[in-house]
Amino acid sequence: MNISGNTILITGGGSGIGRALAEALDKAGNKVIISGRRKGVLDEVTSANPRIKAVTFDIENPESCRSLAAQLSKDFPKLNIVIHNAGIMKPENLQSPELADCQSMIAINLLGPIRLTAALLPLLKRQPKSTIMTVSSGLAFMPLAMTPTYCATKAAIHSYTQSLRWQLRGSNIEVIELIPPYVQTQLMGPQQAQDPRAMPLADFISEVMQLLKSNPTAPEICVERVKPLRFSAEGGKYDATFNGLNEAMPSPH
Repeated sequence: MNISGNTILITGGGSGIGRALAEALDKAGNKVIISGRRKGVLDEVTSANPRIKAVTFDIENPESCRSLAAQLSKDFPKLNIVIHNAGIMKPENLQSPELADCQSMIAINLLGPIRLTAALLPLLKRQPKSTIMTVSSGLAFMPLAMTPTYCATKAAIHSYTQSLRWQLRGSNIEVIELIPPYVQTQLMGPQQAQDPRAMPLADFISEVMQLLKSNPTAPEICVERVKPLRFSAEGGKYDATFNGLNEAMPSPH
């Protein structure tokens, strides 16, 4: 993936990693479009960054995925990169589950990227070179027991990304997986943005941009902070890492 000269859609671009990526890629010389459900949040980003464009979009709605693809094909015919960043994360007590939360996480974190990829493929195939970037998590490889459905959706995104990359091999579309660690955003609430255990957002984005620049053909983007989770199984440390991670976190009930 070249880090400049592209037309890029970033879902969930109104806050957190999505907004920070949008701003960094805008500064790197790309035309950036952000999407999300909260127009007010999107407007805050575009007001602060006049070159960035925004479209409201409900990733849970299958028809909205098709409508967005049609709109982008008309308004941004040179779109060649999509970054599937939209996601929600909620703790769950599996002994007394809230199925509505579970279903929303599956719809947004997993079905959303699958549906939007399918809708955008005709447009991406028309470009000389395109990129699909999924955003999984270190928790795709090392589950946090208090957020079981979130971790399951991210593990599924990792698996889906591998299959998508294989099926598109030899085409004009490359497939990249961005694997964040625990980052200072508000994904799990305002307290996460101040949690000293989390990686500062600015540091995460800086390292991601450097990795994209230095190794543009890498299939996975892993900052150093996430490698203990990503490669725990390969290093023979899975059980110890799993126990340590989950013993350090509160029970969801």
